[in-house]
Amino acid sequence: MTSARLPAEEKGSIRVFRKPTRIGCPDEASVAFLDGQCRSSFTRAAQQITGHLVTVTFCVDGREGVAAPEARPGPVLHPDYTFDNFVVGPSNRLAQASCVAVSQSLGQTYNPLFLYGNAGLGKTHLLHAVCHEVRRRIEGAVIQLLSCEDFINRFIRAIEQGNMSGFHSQFRTVDALVLDDIQFLREREQSQEEFFHTFNALYNAGKQIILSADSPPNEIPSLEARLISRFNWGLVARIDPPSYETRVAIVQKKARLRGLEISDEVAEYIGRQVQANIRELEGALTTIYAMATTMGEPVTLALAQTALEGQIHLATRHITISDIIEIVTRHFDVRITDLQSKRRTQSITMPRQICMYLARHMTKHSLEEIGGHLGGRDHTTVMHACSKIAEARDADPKMEALLGELAKQVMQTQPA
Repeated sequence: MTSARLPAEEKGSIRVFRKPTRIGCPDEASVAFLDGQCRSSFTRAAQQITGHLVTVTFCVDGREGVAAPEARPGPVLHPDYTFDNFVVGPSNRLAQASCVAVSQSLGQTYNPLFLYGNAGLGKTHLLHAVCHEVRRRIEGAVIQLLSCEDFINRFIRAIEQGNMSGFHSQFRTVDALVLDDIQFLREREQSQEEFFHTFNALYNAGKQIILSADSPPNEIPSLEARLISRFNWGLVARIDPPSYETRVAIVQKKARLRGLEISDEVAEYIGRQVQANIRELEGALTTIYAMATTMGEPVTLALAQTALEGQIHLATRHITISDIIEIVTRHFDVRITDLQSKRRTQSITMPRQICMYLARHMTKHSLEEIGGHLGGRDHTTVMHACSKIAEARDADPKMEALLGELAKQVMQTQPA
């Protein structure tokens, strides 16, 4: 009934019982994976076949009726988001130093650690860098890195399934809880109550808590005073937009990570023209190299100026995810409903991933917001898509040129 919907590596790992709502697995690892990654697909299939609003339960063979435990996989970390690849400047020095200190002494230096700043300034990079370093230093360390929205969704699912004990086990027994975009707790009273108790349990056990937001704790609207107080217990570090010198260094670092050669003159030009955030610096670099690849010419200052013509005012323009989706669907001749569907054919998956990649680099939307526009996908799916497209961009000049051309078309739809 469902094997056709599974990736090749998953086939054979389950057997379906006669009762359509209970699916047997060979071991707990399979239960955890399927419950965390495939529940929605199985539920839709079961509902289509039975014609009823049924739910799906995964369990180990021979233990029918045993509720599946919450999946507890390790966090999906961006390979480039390490301390070595983070450019330090006056705008982010405190945040970077505090993250390094925390990664070397979990729960003992700054606890909690609260980072805040506008989108695209490196908060997520630092959160991933901490996790990379903890993994390197502490074998078997248990880390939960996720968005606040994901935390809330898991909490809601635990309530629906009557599995709060599993939820508590998942989040209150870790060595480090790292939550991105904590401002999404606002106006969610029950989720705030749950996080309050989770925070207390971890703090009292000496476990590390790291949070990020777009504003300091006392400026997050509708956040309970007791949470604001706890967020201020440790270190609150602000990240500001990078200075000119830092922007130039970031451009040079990003170029080296891609194996690209760029002169100081070009790096300085990009640093002068693009001032809003790091994502836009990377987008400018992508556009320049796409044009160079298409024209078969070296990257010169003149070529960079031509490539960024019309883009240098990106910081003052408002590009939406809808703008990006419109250009991508037109180029690939697909429908918006296809991108928002669960279809996984290459003809749909590639445009969908490109939309996510461009939205990540050309807008200030969070990973969750991008996923929401493309079928309600979670932040790990968006992160995976961005990584896949970045790998394809680095390996294939044609992909580099395509991304640059699509980005150019998106910006041409904006008013001057």
